[in-house]
Amino acid sequence: MRNISSVLGKLARVVSMSLVLLFAVATLHAQDVKEGEKIFKAKCTSCHKVDRKVVGPALKGITETKSEEWLIKWIKNSQALIASGDKDAIAIFEEYNKSVMTSFTDLSDDQIKSVLAYIKAESAEKPKDATSPGETAKDDNANLFMIFGLLGIVVLAIVVIVVLNRVIRTLERVIATNQAAVEAEEEPKTNKKFLAFAQGFVKNKKLVGFAVLMLVALLAVGGWKTMWNVGVHTGYQPVQPIKFSHQLHAGVNKIECQYCHGGAFKSKNASIPSANVCMNCHNTITGSEHYDGETSPEIAKIYRALDWNPETRTYGNNPKPIQWVRIHNLPDFAYFNHSQHVTVAGVECQTCHGPIETMEEVYQYSPLTMKWCVDCHKATDVKSDNKYYEDLIKAHESIKKGEKMTAAMIGGLECGKCHY
Repeated sequence: MRNISSVLGKLARVVSMSLVLLFAVATLHAQDVKEGEKIFKAKCTSCHKVDRKVVGPALKGITETKSEEWLIKWIKNSQALIASGDKDAIAIFEEYNKSVMTSFTDLSDDQIKSVLAYIKAESAEKPKDATSPGETAKDDNANLFMIFGLLGIVVLAIVVIVVLNRVIRTLERVIATNQAAVEAEEEPKTNKKFLAFAQGFVKNKKLVGFAVLMLVALLAVGGWKTMWNVGVHTGYQPVQPIKFSHQLHAGVNKIECQYCHGGAFKSKNASIPSANVCMNCHNTITGSEHYDGETSPEIAKIYRALDWNPETRTYGNNPKPIQWVRIHNLPDFAYFNHSQHVTVAGVECQTCHGPIETMEEVYQYSPLTMKWCVDCHKATDVKSDNKYYEDLIKAHESIKKGEKMTAAMIGGLECGKCHY
Protein backbone atom coordinates (compact mmCIF):
# COMPACT_ATOMS: atom_id res chain seq x y z
CA MET A 1 0.00 0.00 0.00
CA ARG A 2 2.81 2.46 0.82
CA ASN A 3 4.47 1.77 -2.58
CA ILE A 4 1.17 2.37 -4.40
CA SER A 5 0.57 5.61 -2.46
CA SER A 6 4.10 6.81 -3.28
CA VAL A 7 3.67 6.12 -7.00
CA LEU A 8 0.25 7.78 -7.06
CA GLY A 9 1.63 10.81 -5.22
CA LYS A 10 4.46 11.24 -7.74
CA LEU A 11 2.01 10.78 -10.60
CA ALA A 12 -0.30 13.47 -9.15
CA ARG A 13 2.63 15.89 -8.84
CA VAL A 14 3.59 15.32 -12.51
CA VAL A 15 -0.02 15.90 -13.59
CA SER A 16 -0.24 19.12 -11.56
CA MET A 17 3.04 20.48 -12.98
CA SER A 18 1.92 19.72 -16.53
CA LEU A 19 -1.38 21.52 -16.01
CA VAL A 20 0.42 24.56 -14.57
CA LEU A 21 2.78 24.76 -17.56
CA LEU A 22 -0.04 24.45 -20.09
CA PHE A 23 -2.15 27.12 -18.42
CA ALA A 24 0.87 29.43 -18.06
CA VAL A 25 1.45 29.25 -21.85
CA ALA A 26 -2.23 29.99 -22.49
CA THR A 27 -2.40 33.01 -20.18
CA LEU A 28 0.73 34.74 -21.56
CA HIS A 29 -1.25 35.79 -24.67
CA ALA A 30 -3.90 37.65 -22.63
CA GLN A 31 -1.66 39.23 -19.99
CA ASP A 32 -2.35 42.86 -20.89
CA VAL A 33 -6.11 42.31 -21.14
CA LYS A 34 -6.18 40.50 -17.78
CA GLU A 35 -4.23 43.31 -16.10
CA GLY A 36 -6.66 45.82 -17.61
CA GLU A 37 -9.64 43.78 -16.39
CA LYS A 38 -8.21 43.70 -12.85
CA ILE A 39 -7.65 47.49 -12.78
CA PHE A 40 -11.09 48.13 -14.35
CA LYS A 41 -12.92 46.04 -11.75
CA ALA A 42 -10.97 47.61 -8.87
CA LYS A 43 -11.35 51.26 -9.87
CA CYS A 44 -14.03 51.71 -12.54
CA THR A 45 -17.01 49.38 -11.95
CA SER A 46 -18.65 51.60 -9.32
CA CYS A 47 -19.45 54.16 -12.05
CA HIS A 48 -18.97 52.42 -15.43
CA LYS A 49 -19.90 49.26 -17.29
CA VAL A 50 -18.86 48.29 -20.80
CA ASP A 51 -22.30 47.33 -22.09
CA ARG A 52 -24.63 49.77 -20.30
CA LYS A 53 -24.88 53.18 -18.69
CA VAL A 54 -24.58 53.37 -14.88
CA VAL A 55 -23.42 56.56 -13.12
CA GLY A 56 -21.19 57.30 -16.12
CA PRO A 57 -21.60 56.39 -19.82
CA ALA A 58 -21.32 52.89 -21.30
CA LEU A 59 -17.73 52.36 -22.51
CA LYS A 60 -18.43 50.04 -25.44
CA GLY A 61 -16.65 51.34 -28.55
CA ILE A 62 -14.96 54.22 -26.71
CA THR A 63 -11.56 53.24 -28.11
CA GLU A 64 -12.95 53.63 -31.64
CA THR A 65 -14.41 57.13 -31.10
CA LYS A 66 -11.59 58.65 -29.00
CA SER A 67 -7.83 58.55 -29.48
CA GLU A 68 -5.68 56.68 -27.01
CA GLU A 69 -3.72 59.83 -26.13
CA TRP A 70 -6.95 61.74 -25.35
CA LEU A 71 -8.34 58.90 -23.25
CA ILE A 72 -5.13 58.71 -21.17
CA LYS A 73 -5.31 62.45 -20.42
CA TRP A 74 -9.04 62.20 -19.56
CA ILE A 75 -8.60 59.23 -17.20
CA LYS A 76 -5.59 60.70 -15.43
CA ASN A 77 -7.13 64.14 -14.79
CA SER A 78 -10.42 65.04 -16.48
CA GLN A 79 -10.60 68.45 -14.79
CA ALA A 80 -7.20 69.48 -16.17
CA LEU A 81 -8.33 68.47 -19.69
CA ILE A 82 -11.56 70.50 -19.26
CA ALA A 83 -9.59 73.50 -17.97
CA SER A 84 -7.34 73.34 -21.06
CA GLY A 85 -10.41 74.13 -23.20
CA ASP A 86 -10.75 70.71 -24.89
CA LYS A 87 -14.16 70.76 -26.64
CA ASP A 88 -14.87 67.02 -26.28
CA ALA A 89 -14.02 67.11 -22.57
CA ILE A 90 -16.25 70.15 -21.98
CA ALA A 91 -19.12 68.53 -23.92
CA ILE A 92 -18.99 65.36 -21.78
CA PHE A 93 -18.76 67.45 -18.59
CA GLU A 94 -21.89 69.39 -19.61
CA GLU A 95 -23.77 66.25 -20.73
CA TYR A 96 -23.42 64.61 -17.29
CA ASN A 97 -24.56 67.67 -15.29
CA LYS A 98 -20.99 68.72 -14.49
CA SER A 99 -20.36 65.57 -12.43
CA VAL A 100 -16.64 65.39 -11.66
CA MET A 101 -14.95 62.14 -12.70
CA THR A 102 -12.40 60.74 -10.23
CA SER A 103 -8.79 61.40 -11.29
CA PHE A 104 -6.43 58.41 -11.49
CA THR A 105 -3.02 60.07 -11.39
CA ASP A 106 -1.66 56.94 -9.69
CA LEU A 107 -2.06 54.90 -12.89
CA SER A 108 0.78 54.80 -15.42
CA ASP A 109 0.21 55.15 -19.17
CA ASP A 110 0.84 51.42 -19.64
CA GLN A 111 -1.77 50.54 -17.01
CA ILE A 112 -4.35 52.80 -18.66
CA LYS A 113 -3.51 51.21 -22.03
CA SER A 114 -4.19 47.81 -20.47
CA VAL A 115 -7.60 49.06 -19.27
CA LEU A 116 -8.36 50.36 -22.78
CA ALA A 117 -7.28 46.98 -24.23
CA TYR A 118 -9.73 45.24 -21.88
CA ILE A 119 -12.56 47.63 -22.90
CA LYS A 120 -11.73 47.07 -26.57
CA ALA A 121 -11.73 43.29 -26.10
CA GLU A 122 -15.09 43.43 -24.30
CA SER A 123 -16.55 45.74 -26.97
CA ALA A 124 -15.45 43.79 -30.03
CA GLU A 125 -17.46 40.88 -31.49
CA LYS A 126 -15.74 37.51 -32.01
CA PRO A 127 -13.81 37.75 -35.34
CA LYS A 128 -14.54 35.06 -37.88
CA ASP A 129 -11.63 35.32 -40.38
CA ALA A 130 -9.40 38.03 -38.93
CA THR A 131 -6.00 36.31 -39.24
CA SER A 132 -3.84 35.56 -42.23
CA PRO A 133 -3.35 31.94 -43.39
CA GLY A 134 0.10 31.80 -41.77
CA GLU A 135 -1.17 33.04 -38.42
CA THR A 136 -4.14 30.69 -38.58
CA ALA A 137 -1.86 27.72 -39.12
CA LYS A 138 0.32 28.72 -36.14
CA ASP A 139 -2.68 29.21 -33.85
CA ASP A 140 -4.19 25.90 -34.98
CA ASN A 141 -0.94 24.07 -34.23
CA ALA A 142 -0.71 25.67 -30.78
CA ASN A 143 -4.34 24.90 -30.05
CA LEU A 144 -3.98 21.29 -31.22
CA PHE A 145 -0.91 20.87 -29.03
CA MET A 146 -2.77 22.20 -25.99
CA ILE A 147 -5.86 20.11 -26.72
CA PHE A 148 -3.91 16.86 -27.14
CA GLY A 149 -1.85 17.66 -24.03
CA LEU A 150 -4.96 18.24 -21.94
CA LEU A 151 -6.62 15.11 -23.33
CA GLY A 152 -3.57 13.08 -22.38
CA ILE A 153 -3.60 14.46 -18.84
CA VAL A 154 -7.33 13.78 -18.47
CA VAL A 155 -6.90 10.18 -19.67
CA LEU A 156 -3.98 9.70 -17.28
CA ALA A 157 -6.03 11.11 -14.39
CA ILE A 158 -8.94 8.78 -15.19
CA VAL A 159 -6.59 5.76 -15.18
CA VAL A 160 -5.18 6.82 -11.79
CA ILE A 161 -8.68 7.25 -10.34
CA VAL A 162 -9.83 3.83 -11.62
CA VAL A 163 -6.77 2.07 -10.16
CA LEU A 164 -7.19 3.89 -6.84
CA ASN A 165 -10.88 2.97 -6.61
CA ARG A 166 -10.13 -0.70 -7.17
CA VAL A 167 -7.44 -0.70 -4.48
CA ILE A 168 -9.78 1.03 -2.01
CA ARG A 169 -12.64 -1.41 -2.70
CA THR A 170 -10.34 -4.39 -2.20
CA LEU A 171 -9.12 -3.01 1.13
CA GLU A 172 -12.70 -2.28 2.25
CA ARG A 173 -13.72 -5.89 1.53
CA VAL A 174 -10.76 -7.25 3.54
CA ILE A 175 -11.47 -4.92 6.49
CA ALA A 176 -15.23 -5.72 6.45
CA THR A 177 -14.52 -9.48 6.42
CA ASN A 178 -12.08 -9.28 9.33
CA GLN A 179 -14.35 -7.01 11.36
CA ALA A 180 -17.36 -9.31 10.90
CA ALA A 181 -15.29 -12.26 12.10
CA VAL A 182 -14.05 -10.38 15.18
CA GLU A 183 -17.58 -9.18 16.08
CA ALA A 184 -18.97 -12.70 15.68
CA GLU A 185 -16.42 -13.96 18.23
CA GLU A 186 -16.85 -11.11 20.74
CA GLU A 187 -20.68 -10.77 20.66
CA PRO A 188 -21.52 -13.79 22.88
CA LYS A 189 -18.91 -12.73 25.47
CA THR A 190 -20.29 -9.14 25.54
CA ASN A 191 -23.91 -10.31 25.91
CA LYS A 192 -23.02 -12.63 28.76
CA LYS A 193 -21.12 -9.89 30.65
CA PHE A 194 -23.98 -7.42 30.24
CA LEU A 195 -26.60 -9.92 31.44
CA ALA A 196 -24.50 -10.81 34.48
CA PHE A 197 -24.06 -7.12 35.38
CA ALA A 198 -27.80 -6.40 34.95
CA GLN A 199 -28.83 -9.32 37.17
CA GLY A 200 -26.38 -8.32 39.89
CA PHE A 201 -27.57 -4.68 39.79
CA VAL A 202 -31.27 -5.59 40.13
CA LYS A 203 -30.60 -7.89 43.10
CA ASN A 204 -28.75 -5.13 45.01
CA LYS A 205 -31.67 -3.07 46.44
CA LYS A 206 -29.44 -0.43 48.05
CA LEU A 207 -27.68 0.22 44.77
CA VAL A 208 -31.03 0.45 42.93
CA GLY A 209 -32.37 2.91 45.54
CA PHE A 210 -29.25 5.06 45.29
CA ALA A 211 -29.49 5.10 41.46
CA VAL A 212 -33.18 6.13 41.61
CA LEU A 213 -32.35 8.88 44.11
CA MET A 214 -29.55 10.23 41.89
CA LEU A 215 -31.87 10.16 38.85
CA VAL A 216 -34.57 12.13 40.74
CA ALA A 217 -31.97 14.68 41.91
CA LEU A 218 -30.60 15.05 38.38
CA LEU A 219 -34.10 15.58 36.94
CA ALA A 220 -34.91 18.09 39.69
CA VAL A 221 -31.77 20.13 39.03
CA GLY A 222 -32.36 20.02 35.28
CA GLY A 223 -36.02 21.00 35.68
CA TRP A 224 -35.21 23.87 38.05
CA LYS A 225 -32.52 25.21 35.72
CA THR A 226 -34.88 24.96 32.75
CA MET A 227 -37.70 26.78 34.55
CA TRP A 228 -35.31 29.44 35.85
CA ASN A 229 -34.22 30.24 32.27
CA VAL A 230 -37.74 30.44 30.83
CA GLY A 231 -37.98 33.73 28.91
CA VAL A 232 -34.20 34.26 28.95
CA HIS A 233 -32.93 34.41 25.38
CA THR A 234 -29.20 35.01 25.76
CA GLY A 235 -27.47 34.08 22.49
CA TYR A 236 -30.67 34.37 20.43
CA GLN A 237 -29.58 35.02 16.82
CA PRO A 238 -32.39 34.87 14.26
CA VAL A 239 -31.82 34.90 10.49
CA GLN A 240 -32.54 38.40 9.16
CA PRO A 241 -33.99 39.17 5.69
CA ILE A 242 -30.82 41.17 4.86
CA LYS A 243 -27.38 40.11 6.11
CA PHE A 244 -26.49 43.47 7.66
CA SER A 245 -22.99 43.36 9.17
CA HIS A 246 -22.52 45.50 12.30
CA GLN A 247 -18.86 44.44 12.25
CA LEU A 248 -18.41 46.14 8.84
CA HIS A 249 -20.50 49.25 9.53
CA ALA A 250 -19.86 49.96 13.23
CA GLY A 251 -16.46 48.25 13.45
CA VAL A 252 -14.53 48.80 10.20
CA ASN A 253 -16.30 51.97 9.02
CA LYS A 254 -16.84 53.26 12.61
CA ILE A 255 -20.38 54.53 12.01
CA GLU A 256 -21.97 55.74 15.26
CA CYS A 257 -24.84 53.60 16.57
CA GLN A 258 -27.13 56.64 16.79
CA TYR A 259 -26.66 57.46 13.09
CA CYS A 260 -29.05 54.58 12.36
CA HIS A 261 -30.76 54.20 15.75
CA GLY A 262 -31.51 57.89 16.35
CA GLY A 263 -34.38 57.15 18.74
CA ALA A 264 -31.92 56.13 21.47
CA PHE A 265 -31.14 59.82 22.06
CA LYS A 266 -34.66 61.10 22.56
CA SER A 267 -37.22 58.34 23.06
CA LYS A 268 -38.03 55.09 24.82
CA ASN A 269 -37.17 52.97 21.77
CA ALA A 270 -33.90 52.98 19.86
CA SER A 271 -36.00 52.48 16.67
CA ILE A 272 -35.27 50.49 13.51
CA PRO A 273 -33.80 52.75 10.78
CA SER A 274 -35.80 53.21 7.60
CA ALA A 275 -34.34 51.99 4.33
CA ASN A 276 -33.86 55.63 3.30
CA VAL A 277 -31.11 55.86 5.95
CA CYS A 278 -29.36 52.98 4.17
CA MET A 279 -29.69 54.83 0.86
CA ASN A 280 -27.76 57.81 2.21
CA CYS A 281 -24.67 55.73 1.43
CA HIS A 282 -25.86 52.87 -0.77
CA ASN A 283 -27.26 54.98 -3.59
CA THR A 284 -23.60 55.14 -4.72
CA ILE A 285 -21.88 52.35 -2.72
CA THR A 286 -22.94 49.09 -4.43
CA GLY A 287 -20.16 46.69 -3.36
CA SER A 288 -19.57 45.91 -7.04
CA GLU A 289 -15.80 45.65 -6.52
CA HIS A 290 -16.41 42.32 -4.72
CA TYR A 291 -18.95 40.91 -7.23
CA ASP A 292 -17.28 41.34 -10.66
CA GLY A 293 -18.91 44.70 -11.28
CA GLU A 294 -22.41 43.63 -10.20
CA THR A 295 -24.31 45.08 -7.24
CA SER A 296 -23.94 43.17 -3.97
CA PRO A 297 -26.91 40.76 -3.50
CA GLU A 298 -27.64 42.18 -0.03
CA ILE A 299 -27.61 45.81 -1.24
CA ALA A 300 -29.85 44.73 -4.14
CA LYS A 301 -32.44 43.64 -1.54
CA ILE A 302 -32.56 47.24 -0.26
CA TYR A 303 -33.09 48.47 -3.83
CA ARG A 304 -35.95 46.01 -4.30
CA ALA A 305 -37.58 47.03 -1.02
CA LEU A 306 -37.53 50.69 -2.06
CA ASP A 307 -38.33 49.92 -5.72
CA TRP A 308 -35.13 51.78 -6.67
CA ASN A 309 -33.67 51.42 -10.17
CA PRO A 310 -29.86 51.87 -9.96
CA GLU A 311 -29.56 52.34 -13.73
CA THR A 312 -32.10 55.16 -14.07
CA ARG A 313 -31.54 56.25 -10.42
CA THR A 314 -35.26 56.68 -9.84
CA TYR A 315 -37.80 55.31 -7.31
CA GLY A 316 -40.82 53.29 -8.41
CA ASN A 317 -44.34 53.18 -6.99
CA ASN A 318 -44.19 49.73 -5.36
CA PRO A 319 -42.00 49.89 -2.21
CA LYS A 320 -42.19 47.03 0.32
CA PRO A 321 -41.18 47.04 4.01
CA ILE A 322 -38.12 45.08 5.14
CA GLN A 323 -39.38 42.50 7.66
CA TRP A 324 -36.59 42.60 10.27
CA VAL A 325 -36.78 40.02 13.08
CA ARG A 326 -36.73 41.55 16.58
CA ILE A 327 -33.91 40.26 18.82
CA HIS A 328 -34.08 42.19 22.12
CA ASN A 329 -37.54 42.03 23.67
CA LEU A 330 -38.67 42.95 27.20
CA PRO A 331 -41.97 41.86 28.84
CA ASP A 332 -44.87 44.30 28.43
CA PHE A 333 -44.86 45.10 32.15
CA ALA A 334 -41.17 46.16 32.11
CA TYR A 335 -40.52 49.84 31.28
CA PHE A 336 -37.16 50.74 29.77
CA ASN A 337 -36.28 54.15 28.32
CA HIS A 338 -33.27 54.37 25.98
CA SER A 339 -32.94 58.16 26.21
CA GLN A 340 -32.81 58.07 30.03
CA HIS A 341 -29.89 55.63 29.90
CA VAL A 342 -28.04 56.94 26.81
CA THR A 343 -28.54 60.71 27.14
CA VAL A 344 -29.01 61.23 30.89
CA ALA A 345 -26.82 58.46 32.33
CA GLY A 346 -24.32 58.28 29.43
CA VAL A 347 -24.48 54.47 29.23
CA GLU A 348 -22.59 53.00 26.27
CA CYS A 349 -24.55 50.81 23.84
CA GLN A 350 -22.06 47.97 24.45
CA THR A 351 -23.01 47.84 28.17
CA CYS A 352 -26.28 46.07 27.28
CA HIS A 353 -25.77 44.95 23.69
CA GLY A 354 -22.21 43.65 24.04
CA PRO A 355 -19.37 44.19 21.50
CA ILE A 356 -21.79 45.07 18.71
CA GLU A 357 -18.96 46.41 16.54
CA THR A 358 -17.51 42.88 16.25
CA MET A 359 -20.75 41.05 15.40
CA GLU A 360 -21.17 39.91 11.80
CA GLU A 361 -24.73 38.94 12.75
CA VAL A 362 -26.32 40.46 15.86
CA TYR A 363 -27.35 38.22 18.77
CA GLN A 364 -28.70 38.91 22.28
CA TYR A 365 -25.61 39.41 24.42
CA SER A 366 -27.14 40.12 27.87
CA PRO A 367 -29.83 38.09 29.70
CA LEU A 368 -32.05 41.21 30.19
CA THR A 369 -33.47 39.72 33.41
CA MET A 370 -34.64 41.75 36.41
CA LYS A 371 -31.66 40.54 38.48
CA TRP A 372 -29.26 41.68 35.75
CA CYS A 373 -30.85 45.17 35.70
CA VAL A 374 -30.93 45.44 39.50
CA ASP A 375 -27.25 44.42 39.79
CA CYS A 376 -26.34 47.13 37.27
CA HIS A 377 -28.36 49.77 39.15
CA LYS A 378 -26.64 48.79 42.42
CA ALA A 379 -23.15 49.16 40.95
CA THR A 380 -23.59 52.20 38.65
CA ASP A 381 -22.80 55.68 39.98
CA VAL A 382 -25.34 58.44 39.24
CA LYS A 383 -23.94 61.29 37.15
CA SER A 384 -25.60 64.43 38.49
CA ASP A 385 -23.94 66.87 36.07
CA ASN A 386 -26.78 66.94 33.52
CA LYS A 387 -29.91 68.99 32.94
CA TYR A 388 -32.27 66.35 34.35
CA TYR A 389 -30.73 66.41 37.81
CA GLU A 390 -30.12 70.16 37.67
CA ASP A 391 -33.89 70.67 37.28
CA LEU A 392 -34.53 68.21 40.11
CA ILE A 393 -32.14 70.08 42.42
CA LYS A 394 -33.84 73.38 41.53
CA ALA A 395 -37.20 71.84 42.43
CA HIS A 396 -35.90 70.78 45.86
CA GLU A 397 -34.46 74.24 46.46
CA SER A 398 -37.91 75.71 45.68
CA ILE A 399 -39.49 73.41 48.29
CA LYS A 400 -36.96 74.53 50.89
CA LYS A 401 -37.90 78.15 50.19
CA GLY A 402 -41.59 77.35 50.60
CA GLU A 403 -42.32 77.93 46.93
CA LYS A 404 -44.88 75.94 44.99
CA MET A 405 -43.65 72.87 43.10
CA THR A 406 -45.73 71.26 40.35
CA ALA A 407 -45.49 67.83 38.69
CA ALA A 408 -44.37 69.56 35.51
CA MET A 409 -41.22 70.75 37.29
CA ILE A 410 -40.07 67.15 37.86
CA GLY A 411 -40.81 65.73 34.43
CA GLY A 412 -44.57 65.33 34.71
CA LEU A 413 -45.09 66.56 31.14
CA GLU A 414 -42.95 63.86 29.52
CA CYS A 415 -44.97 61.70 27.11
CA GLY A 416 -43.42 58.49 28.47
CA LYS A 417 -44.97 59.08 31.89
CA CYS A 418 -48.31 57.90 30.52
CA HIS A 419 -47.79 56.63 26.99
CA TYR A 420 -45.55 53.58 27.02
